[in-house]
Amino acid sequence: MSARPTRRGLVLGTGALAAAAAFPHRLRAEGAEPTGARHGLSSFGELKYGPDFPNFDYVNPMAPRGGRFSSQLVQTFGNQGFDSFDTLNPYVFRGNGAGGLNFTFDSLMVRALDEPDAAYGLIARTVETSPDGLTQRFRLRPQAYFHDGSKLTARDVAFSLKILRDKGHPAISQEILDLEDAVAEADDVVLVRYKPGYARDLPQTVAGLPIFSETWWKGRDFEASTLEAPLGSGPYRVGRMDVGRFIELERVPDYWAAELPVNVGRNNFDALRYEYFRDRRAAFEAFKSGAFTYREEFTSSIWANGYDFPAAREGRVKRVTLPNNAPASIQGWWFNTRREVFKDPRVREAIGLCFDFAWTNRNQMFDTYVRTDSFFERSDLKATGKPGPDELALLEPLRDAHPEHLPSEVFGEAWVMPSSDGSGQDRALLSRANALLKEAGCTRDGSVFKLPSGAPIAFEFLDNDPIWEARTQPFIRNLARLGLQARQRIVDASQYQLRVRDFDFDIVIRNASQGATPGPELRTTFGSSAAAMAGTNNLAGIHSPVVDALVEKAVTATSRASLETACRALDRVLRAGRYWIPMWYAPSYRIATWDVFGHPATPPAYGLGTPDLWWYDAEKARRIGRD
Repeated sequence: MSARPTRRGLVLGTGALAAAAAFPHRLRAEGAEPTGARHGLSSFGELKYGPDFPNFDYVNPMAPRGGRFSSQLVQTFGNQGFDSFDTLNPYVFRGNGAGGLNFTFDSLMVRALDEPDAAYGLIARTVETSPDGLTQRFRLRPQAYFHDGSKLTARDVAFSLKILRDKGHPAISQEILDLEDAVAEADDVVLVRYKPGYARDLPQTVAGLPIFSETWWKGRDFEASTLEAPLGSGPYRVGRMDVGRFIELERVPDYWAAELPVNVGRNNFDALRYEYFRDRRAAFEAFKSGAFTYREEFTSSIWANGYDFPAAREGRVKRVTLPNNAPASIQGWWFNTRREVFKDPRVREAIGLCFDFAWTNRNQMFDTYVRTDSFFERSDLKATGKPGPDELALLEPLRDAHPEHLPSEVFGEAWVMPSSDGSGQDRALLSRANALLKEAGCTRDGSVFKLPSGAPIAFEFLDNDPIWEARTQPFIRNLARLGLQARQRIVDASQYQLRVRDFDFDIVIRNASQGATPGPELRTTFGSSAAAMAGTNNLAGIHSPVVDALVEKAVTATSRASLETACRALDRVLRAGRYWIPMWYAPSYRIATWDVFGHPATPPAYGLGTPDLWWYDAEKARRIGRD
């Protein structure tokens, strides 16, 4: 089983979910572009697609339009939760945001799913960057407008960027702190200024933010929860909903950007619907009955044994395994090092040694998962072996400046969690854990291990889904054998959300993605400044000048080679810190659907592309009686 993943850091208008919008040939009559203006951005200057490309290589340009896509929410951003919603603004701290709202907003530019870091113009037809890189002029498409027919102008762009910086969810605002200003120079020109030393990917981050209507928000509190749908300009608008149970997004029939090359083969469904369930088992039963039609399977036991029901036997429900070549998400039990019990990394390592992955994978997950080793798993950013000369050039000065934060282990083989024997209670690993606790100054009092302070080593696993009991309880029994007092607490979705936001937990599960070209989100996940800021992704409370220095090297890298070097060095330091107990990742996408869809044969390299690359197949739907 895998946890449902969250998106990296902030996100974004509808364009952020897929590839680029071009500067199409037929629009050149809008006026000559200034020298140096480009139709796209890339972290390192390279663009796959030229200004006249007809569509992305990974879409079906002849995909039909129509039908409905219905699913559970499988990725979150901002204030979203998986189990319920109570607001239609997911971009702020307050409330639990509804799914699909990102499809209602467009952004200046959008990411391509077959390039690691390229973005192309959507609302913006071109961007011009100053020689020093501190300013950019985005020139907007004159045909861009909001759903109420009002024109989308540079004032709306400037308003949106600044209000997200000043009042947005911490996962957003902290990533764009180096956005100095945004000014409307004309109706179709917005000037964006960045602070010196800004993160390399900040321009792409800014270009992917949702654009709001300044007029609509006038007199409204941006930070408040709301069930009034904010005015957008994207391919969908909010339709029917039952708060906390489902929300539907309806395709906008006169969507202004429908014919741009970026949208060829995309946004094919007439409606998107997201269903909410408090319990995974109830959700699966609802899928079996046809209450929704698309399911990404994260539970291995269900995938192996759960699809023996009439609709599956009759072929009306299909299962498909699609290749997943994107960087693996980082799933694990994260320690809250703000807690006294977890201050010593030797204690954290000892706790992790009590989890028998091999036993869990074989007995509970049908040997379908791979153990995670790295914070940059399945990518060129992962540290392997000993550090090379390029990594040492970054690490050696930090060892001299902060020896207490850089253990000698970092300069050897990259640390990995040792393999267990699969017995469920590996005596060698438990013996090693016992020795680590004693090295940390802990002492045994009868059957209980105590910290040097005399307090028992006691902690809680916080979850919001009973399905984690099967994975956690054997782990807890091993901890008890060692003399550690652990318990599991399962709370409702809203309480869980609040406790995680406020770092009110001991250990919590998190599944997140770093992406192919990590940037400012590294600061909010691992940076010291985010450790004390509620709502950020620094769940572990990492507070290290060495980590901060390497994060800055990564986010300001000027070449992919230097990015890889910085991330590999960062990976070594994070792994040496024992901030988590790494779990596992699936080597492929496991998809179950009612047989009403078509989709590209192979997903793009950097994402699955649902629902925006899939389409409704009316003939299939007729064959199974769901037309």
